[in-house]
Amino acid sequence: MDYDVVVAGGGPVGLMLACELRLGGARVAVLERRTEVDPTIKGGAITTPGAEALYRRGMLPAMAEVQRRAVDRFRAFIREQNGGDGGGGGAAGQGLGIVGHFAGIMLRADLVDRTAAGLGDAGPAAEIAFVAQQDIERLLGERADELGVDVRRGVELTGFDADDGAVTVRMRHGAVRAGWLVGCDGGRSTVRKLAGFAFPGTEPEITCHQAVVEMTGAEDLKVGWTATDTGVYAHGPMPGRIVTVEFDGPPADRDAPVTAEDLQARLRRVCGVDVTITGVRTATRFTDHARQVTEYRRGRVLLAGDAAHVHSAFGSQGLSLGLGDAMNLGWKLAAVIGGRAPKGLLDTYTRERHPVGAQVLDWTRSQVAAMRPDPRSRALREIVSDLAGTVAGTTYLTARLNGGGVRYELAGAHPLTGRSAPDLELAGAGRLADHLHAGRALLLDLADDPGLRDLAAGYAGRVDTLTARCPSRPRLAAVLVRPDGFTAWAADAGAPTPAAGLAKALQEWFAVPEGAVTPG
Repeated sequence: MDYDVVVAGGGPVGLMLACELRLGGARVAVLERRTEVDPTIKGGAITTPGAEALYRRGMLPAMAEVQRRAVDRFRAFIREQNGGDGGGGGAAGQGLGIVGHFAGIMLRADLVDRTAAGLGDAGPAAEIAFVAQQDIERLLGERADELGVDVRRGVELTGFDADDGAVTVRMRHGAVRAGWLVGCDGGRSTVRKLAGFAFPGTEPEITCHQAVVEMTGAEDLKVGWTATDTGVYAHGPMPGRIVTVEFDGPPADRDAPVTAEDLQARLRRVCGVDVTITGVRTATRFTDHARQVTEYRRGRVLLAGDAAHVHSAFGSQGLSLGLGDAMNLGWKLAAVIGGRAPKGLLDTYTRERHPVGAQVLDWTRSQVAAMRPDPRSRALREIVSDLAGTVAGTTYLTARLNGGGVRYELAGAHPLTGRSAPDLELAGAGRLADHLHAGRALLLDLADDPGLRDLAAGYAGRVDTLTARCPSRPRLAAVLVRPDGFTAWAADAGAPTPAAGLAKALQEWFAVPEGAVTPG
């Protein structure tokens, strides 16, 4: 084998997956047809699950610096629009007083109840939002280099042959042989098409344009998102950034260049303001087609990110969803390659991630429904706007936006089991995320229980152990955190037979290594 895994696609998802595989000891090559990061405007924000994933791998300081520069630009834009008044609060550390939007209805940070389930446990990752996709790709590219990932830019997968033992991946100038192939090559995935994955879903009904332009006559454009009789448009939060949403069906040619004339006509049609666009810095178009493969694996070929699911960009959930796929798949596939995976481990990838993707598809479909300009949809939009003006409504929408309801169906009755592990603040030992940088599982012993530590000792190299105290969770006795940051098992003080529960969870997720201790 030339490699253990070939990853097709060197965007954020492909690079994240490659880094996770390297942490697990796999030999990885990434094939990326572009020679550099695509400068075309893409998502300008990340939701909490994506920020958590990067935070758990030690990338919080870099993300915070990128966000600081972005917020400075946003504030300057708002000051200019408000005649010198900066506006916006500092809620949630994001600097603009908002946590996102639903169908262009802004969600105010001061209306979010952070004690609600899924909203108060992410630690500093909850303060990260305004990090653009290109910045994440650059940061992950640097990390891939540090970890020794073989990233081949300017190289495109043209075909492959898979059998029971390996995959031969063909490129324009040769071929490589690997144990596995993972398609992270976007919504028009070559890997998905060649492998024959079923890709059902719903047809598009909108054409959306996003661009950064130079324009005159924009003084009457409202800042933020605005619904009109002909669609929806957005202006800001940086100079020249515009978005138009029109319900005229999908474009006749998705690949046709986006021209200043077309952008100007569409913006005028939606906003009713005679804006003149004099230059285009970057522009793109997209639709709301929503599709998802029925399974994420076929033999030795797997999919992650947009290759597995596509949907509109509203709510900025696509990037975080893909990073979650990469975190979930990376440690499992590496364990299979390293011979330390229990039977059926790789099957849990589809089982856990497919429902999460389906939820996001429905989330974006519901936003399109609330954007339509017909009277019934506008009546619905008014109701949603009213709800978004309440604490309960904003808290619910924010929890959905940030993936707060995600829970994998894992064995165990503890409320933390199957959920993203809370970023516990530990006395004298930092935070939980500080101990996940190496990409291994972690047994957090909060009750100084030598019996639990003895069980985990047999899994050295697979499971790290940390004994600490957590004053904010005095009843919590122990937590077993998987490499992807999700809770595999947890126990409270006084729980019956915690050793038996831990032993079962260790065996279920990390197999039984030679010499491992099992309770008698």
